[in-house]
Amino acid sequence: MTTATDYDDLLWMRRALDLARTVMYTTAPNPRVGCVIVRDGRVLGEGATQPPGGPHAEVCALRDAQARGETVAGATLYVTLEPCSHHGRTPPCVDAVLAAAPARVVVAIGDPNPLVNGQGLARLRAAGIAVTTGVCQEEALALNAGFISRMSRGLPWVWMKMAASLDGRSALHNGMSQWITGPQAREDGHRWRARSCVVLTGMGTVLKDDPQLNVRGVETPRQPRKAVVDGGFAIPETARLFDGAEVIVFTAREDAAKARRLEQRNARIVCLPGETAGKVDLPAMMRWLAREQFNEVHVEAGAGLSGALVSAGCVDELLLYLAPVLLGDAAGMVRLPLLEHLDGARRYAFIDTAAIGPDLRLRARVEASWQQLLQRVALPDLG
Repeated sequence: MTTATDYDDLLWMRRALDLARTVMYTTAPNPRVGCVIVRDGRVLGEGATQPPGGPHAEVCALRDAQARGETVAGATLYVTLEPCSHHGRTPPCVDAVLAAAPARVVVAIGDPNPLVNGQGLARLRAAGIAVTTGVCQEEALALNAGFISRMSRGLPWVWMKMAASLDGRSALHNGMSQWITGPQAREDGHRWRARSCVVLTGMGTVLKDDPQLNVRGVETPRQPRKAVVDGGFAIPETARLFDGAEVIVFTAREDAAKARRLEQRNARIVCLPGETAGKVDLPAMMRWLAREQFNEVHVEAGAGLSGALVSAGCVDELLLYLAPVLLGDAAGMVRLPLLEHLDGARRYAFIDTAAIGPDLRLRARVEASWQQLLQRVALPDLG
């Protein structure tokens, strides 16, 4: 039976999630976290995690309560991620929470960081504070799938953005693809670029479109990094993406002289040869990105690299914009090996559909990847 407390928990946790969304572009590599402190239906303080080196959500909310002249003792604290229990750039949040002495702490998801991983909640319970977990669990995970993936799988969360016609065509036979979808869909795509840590493309796209790979037309306090998969290290040194921002070039071929020249233009050359000559080891590339603290990867590439990433099991989610047009005999979105049986098809679970101007945005993910993350953030609710 749903109780009044359950309704209150949903209400205030959703408020905490809204606070977390206000820092969508600023917390990486840390998670996006919101916190609200409540007593008798009244907000005492609230806050969201600040950029790296700044206070976390719980400390921001406690400081807000202090600035309002409120005492937190005996109140209920709602937070979207388990309070940290280790010294990083800032002291442990759980220490600040314990000092404030709330009667109850409600947490959406656990933190699989080995330095946390249930220890924060254990300390709260040991101090006699009631703890409730799992409120708005999936919504909280969706905000931080990249951070949770990096901490639990050693991989970033990867989505692949594509634009296509109703018959699944991404370009005409002559390569023309600008623009299949409308301006609203393109702007929405840039919002997804903005929330990512890095925008990844391939050499085919660099040669065909000479892209900038930056966020345009959308307000963002920071630009994601840029990355190119370039097995043959053939990237033109005059490419527009070399605009002063850091560019990571993943290659399978050593060329020390070219590497030195590109490094002068703020390029970082990472050589990761795969088993096939001239090809980058794509799973190793994803592991490298995780080690470098990239939480979310936004892929915008041609059919070749898109298919290679899917085939290598490197894509967790599809972000597809469908235009209400038919293009007929034209280029497809993803180049995959020919199948003889449907059992070999790669399957996804639809998670969202939305009209974006005249176009339709579809989101689908690898359900096994999502369930793996859910298992890692689930916490026993011991009351």
